[in-house]
Parts: sequence; structure tokens; C-alpha cells
Amino acid sequence: MGTQPGRPGGATNHEPSVAELVKQLSEQASALARKEVALAKLEMTEKAKRTGIGAGMFGAAGMIGVASFGALTACFILALNLAVGGWAAALIVAGAYALIAGGLVLTGKSNLQKGTPPAPQQAVESTKEDVAWVKDRAKSARA
Repeated sequence: MGTQPGRPGGATNHEPSVAELVKQLSEQASALARKEVALAKLEMTEKAKRTGIGAGMFGAAGMIGVASFGALTACFILALNLAVGGWAAALIVAGAYALIAGGLVLTGKSNLQKGTPPAPQQAVESTKEDVAWVKDRAKSARA
């Protein structure tokens, strides 16, 4: 073993003790846990945002349907009544509204699916990988 230049008394190199290694492992594990929690929070925020957008679209679809139902329905039926019978005009308008509502439902459903399940999948996978890595390193150190 050589001496280290610049150290008082020419102290010799030494490997870290088991206690020092355990301390380092503890500090690194704590830092990793904090980072995993931060990743989980970020992922949950993104999923909540997507879920909120999807729910908002469903709400908007309902409000638009209710607000426009009376006036627009009457207007369209009266306009179509000039070309076809009243019952046919009402049926055509109802079909058009059903198509619009269906499109909004499909769009809202798509946004809701992007936000579910409400679990931090990336953080969970990353943590599993970290645990597997630590186990592998522990086995290697024992061998």
C-alpha cells in the first residue's frame, strides 16, 4: 500500500469499512427513494390531468346537449318541416344529435383511458428494476 501525497503524515490508502459502505448504501437508497416518489408524483399529476380533460369533455357534451336541445331542435324541425313531414324532420334532427353526442363520448372515453389506471406505472417499474439491480449486486458481492 502506498502513501497519498498531500495527506498529513502520509496516511495510507485503505478500503472503506463495512460501516462506511452501509452508510453510503443507506444514503443512496434514501436518495433513490426520494427520486422514485418524485417520479410517482409527476406521473400521477399527468394522469390526473388527462382524466380531468376527459371528464371535462363529458361535462361539456352534457351542457351543450341541454343548452341547445330546445331552441335548435325546434329550429331544425321547423326548417325541415318545409321539405318533409313533421315526424321525419324530428327524426332527422334526433339522429344528428345522436351522432354528435356519440363523437363526444368516444373522444372523452379515449382521454379517460389515457389517464387510467391511476397508478404510477413508470415509477413502479423503475423501482422493480432498482430492487433487481441491488439484489444482483448483493449476490455478486457475496460470490
